Amino acid sequence: MTIGTARYTPGGDEHIFVELSEEMSLEAFFKGMAITTALAQQKVPGVTEICPANASYQVRFDPDVIHPDAMLAILKRVEAEAGNAELDLDTRIVEIPVLFDDPWTNETQLRFRERHQDPTSTDLQYAARINGYANVTDFIAAYSGSPWFVSMVGFVAGLPFMFQMVERARQIEVPKYLRPRTDTPKLTIGHGGCFNAIYSVRGAGGYQMFGITPAPIFDPAQGLPYLKHFMAFFRPGDIVKFKSIDRAAYDAALDQVAAGSFDLRIRPVKFSLKQFLADPAAYNRSLLEVLHGN
Repeated sequence: MTIGTARYTPGGDEHIFVELSEEMSLEAFFKGMAITTALAQQKVPGVTEICPANASYQVRFDPDVIHPDAMLAILKRVEAEAGNAELDLDTRIVEIPVLFDDPWTNETQLRFRERHQDPTSTDLQYAARINGYANVTDFIAAYSGSPWFVSMVGFVAGLPFMFQMVERARQIEVPKYLRPRTDTPKLTIGHGGCFNAIYSVRGAGGYQMFGITPAPIFDPAQGLPYLKHFMAFFRPGDIVKFKSIDRAAYDAALDQVAAGSFDLRIRPVKFSLKQFLADPAAYNRSLLEVLHGN
């Protein structure tokens, strides 16, 4: 995929929104990460916030410190420089346990079935069918078989949006509910379009619901080891591997969460977009070897 010239749009007096591509891709995501990382490293006076997203980013600045025209010129320069970057990323890979086809999201689905495209099937059954999988078991295997990139964090506190690291032809795509629900269980694994999300808190939502994780991802009390540095766990650039678990493992993990001893498997990794694009399957296998210490 070729990424065209970025589109710059002012947002009032204090923001510039930059759209790098009209569609999500790893290339667009990595270019955005390269630009926002370089911008942060330059510590431009007047820049107060940098927010990367799926295929775009937004900058907030103080116009009394830096003129909007000067801010725009800096962003265009950084974009030009990022075009020559190797687009490598020092990040981490994380294993997230998931109880797929759980009783809580299934109960929620029943309460909102009139808002769904196919009221006669579960969200998993519907997603498996429209993506060409023979059954839910095969669908879950595909969903948890390849890692995902966290492309942005937001909407509600700590909620990650993820893009699966597979060829475009293998992307899992499922439409959102016809009308949003007024309830979604906390830590639901949801999917809308080509994006996965983990609902960090209980609330409204429209993504298809596939399962639930026992792992808190947002905790103002920061009571678990992996949350001790920040109350929101995920950050853009994280690589996530889902691990399907059974009910016994889920309940055991909840006991560990209550005791404050639950932890996640997290490993540092250097990701190369060039090497990934050359052979995604082989590169994903190498990432999983890092995750499991092989």
